[in-house]
Amino acid sequence: MAKAIWLALLACSLLGGCIETRFESPLGDNIETCDTAWKGLWFAEDDDGERADGEKHVMGLNVDEACALTLFEQPEGGGPLEHTRIPINFVHANGNDYVVVADSALRALGNIPPPYDIDPTPAKSYFFAKYRIRGDRLELRNVDSTKAARLVIDGKLDGTVAKGRNELHVYIRGGRQQMLDAVRRNDLFETKAMNVFKRSRQSLQDFERSLQKAATTESRR
Repeated sequence: MAKAIWLALLACSLLGGCIETRFESPLGDNIETCDTAWKGLWFAEDDDGERADGEKHVMGLNVDEACALTLFEQPEGGGPLEHTRIPINFVHANGNDYVVVADSALRALGNIPPPYDIDPTPAKSYFFAKYRIRGDRLELRNVDSTKAARLVIDGKLDGTVAKGRNELHVYIRGGRQQMLDAVRRNDLFETKAMNVFKRSRQSLQDFERSLQKAATTESRR
């Protein structure tokens, strides 16, 4: 669900290199489909890049009143936004907040491969991220796969580790309660939030209209 997660998954599919940690089960039993604090339009705090055509890169996420999360991106300067709906879930446990995303929910982004070298292939696996919202700032901490791999190698977590050139695949085995215990007892997540989003005061519809207006003005010059 985090920007790093979906970009990493696309890299796995398209480029062949991948660093990822997947979990066999969701994170506990008390899973919610909505956290109202997420509602609104969000842009990556450091997303000031440009595409090859020189236009500003436009990318973010929107959570509507029904708590549906949509990723959006403007692939061409002056063009319409492309929308991708991604179902996500939330878990609040031990004073922390987590996002849970099934790999099957990410297939709208592209060809998401099954967990690496796991036989039989599971119908689903899951990605976790820890988050914190302070005012209009959303911080997401993804699982640190190097930490997760070490915990598996040291026997502190049940799972598998497969490492190759430019690749690290970690798969954590266990049921829902074991997943909850895994995040409670171990330091699994990034120390520093690598994905930070800032909430916009605009709605997604108003933002799209502003893009259209800017494109129309530019075309008349």
